Amino acid sequence: MVPTGQVAEKQTCEEPRQDHELKSWRCLVFYLCFFGFMAQLRPGESFITPFLLERKFTKEQVTNEIIPMLPYSHLAVLVPVFLLTDYLRYKPVLVLQCLSFVCVWLLLLLGTSVVHMQLMEVFYSVTMAARIAYSSYIFSLVHPSRYQRMASYSRAAVLLGVFISSVLGQALVTVGHISTYTLNCVSLGFILFSLVLSLFLKRPKRSLFFNRSTLARGALPCELDQMHPGPDRPETRKLDRMLGTCRDSFLVRMLSELVENARQPQLRLWCLWWVFNSSGYYLITYYVHVLWRSTDSSLSYNGAVDAASTLLSAITSFSAGFLSIRWTLWSKLVIAGVIAIQASLVFCMFQIRDIWVCYVTFVLFRGAYQFLVPIATFQIASSLSKELCALVFGINTFLATALKTCITLVVSDKRGLGLQVRDQFRIYFIYFLMLSITCFAWAGLDGLRYCQRGRHQPLAQAQELRSPLETSVQAISLQDGDLRGPQPSAPQLLSEDGMEDDRGDLRVEAKA
Repeated sequence: MVPTGQVAEKQTCEEPRQDHELKSWRCLVFYLCFFGFMAQLRPGESFITPFLLERKFTKEQVTNEIIPMLPYSHLAVLVPVFLLTDYLRYKPVLVLQCLSFVCVWLLLLLGTSVVHMQLMEVFYSVTMAARIAYSSYIFSLVHPSRYQRMASYSRAAVLLGVFISSVLGQALVTVGHISTYTLNCVSLGFILFSLVLSLFLKRPKRSLFFNRSTLARGALPCELDQMHPGPDRPETRKLDRMLGTCRDSFLVRMLSELVENARQPQLRLWCLWWVFNSSGYYLITYYVHVLWRSTDSSLSYNGAVDAASTLLSAITSFSAGFLSIRWTLWSKLVIAGVIAIQASLVFCMFQIRDIWVCYVTFVLFRGAYQFLVPIATFQIASSLSKELCALVFGINTFLATALKTCITLVVSDKRGLGLQVRDQFRIYFIYFLMLSITCFAWAGLDGLRYCQRGRHQPLAQAQELRSPLETSVQAISLQDGDLRGPQPSAPQLLSEDGMEDDRGDLRVEAKA
């Protein structure tokens, strides 16, 4: 039994340390969120298409030569940037992202040829691929008990930055009557400031894959190591000599787990939705500004529409958290219904030649997509470890980018069909219509099977749709005797569409 005096002395020593850690954590949260907010302040981004057309680039050059370079280069840099993000432990990639933004805006302001604008797209593809660094950075700095709060704070900062950026850009153009050239100069100033901020970010000591052996104090071990424990670990110096062998073993176990989990119907369904729907979604956002310009060149409320769509997307994403249904039965029907709504909105975009209808339908289109993103994230992450979540989301993003690139090559590129923007939207309408019909047919077949089996075999109960990050850490917490409840893991690593994604959405909207 410990004497009362020793207990009091121990508590007295621990209190200053806990206060210091709490203060350090709060400072870290504030600085990271401030950086995330400032990195989104690019008010000229919503007006890039009008700026290019004012620079005497034709609509054909923008549609069939400049914009197609974005998905091509994105596909090329996606995997290398993903690996470098983890290997270099996030911060260098965040600095690279800011430097790439500087190159984008310098080329935009100083470039005079189609080749310069294509090179600008290449640099922007690097910034798109590097978005993973910010979304995964937060999970390597803090204890898992703080994952959920960190994720919510950082996402709120990004959404606020996107919204303020869009409103500021629209206000400067409409009220301030400044030129798009001046607006892009203002954007470059904000980008340079965010570059300075990135230099003072704290570099983590560990990462998800390559730097797992360097665990921060209080960090939990790898989930796959707990799921499949091996023999006792050798000493650190032995581990250094066998580093390559250990990594190979880790990757083998990850792939084995992935093959086993791929048999789950819900996992396959939502991964397919992620690949096919996000491809169509980004194709729409690439070219929608060109469509608006073709519909009415006298009005330019791009920033206002971006701000409204961001706000609606945040609302629909939040409302999805309160939807609790029997997903094993209704998933396909919900997906089919949302895709049908998207198809009808795309039809209205190109068929009704009214700029206000185009604005409203795009806001609704984006809100419908963002409604399903957190649901898909949760359904994919609920049965996977955080390492597998990162791998699955990475594969989904790569496949979606590859599909998007193939469609661009056939439909948009001048070496393919080279269609005009309104004809492209007809193709995208057919794309979403076929996806919807396929999902409805799939849901109908499931309904017939369910009726034939009868109601004697109960389906899995509806899962509460919590934060997509909550579930995968819960198993570790329980194994450690930690009864804090479910805490988020790293599924937001690749939310190109979720985090993912919010600024990226607006960028590709701006480019279209």
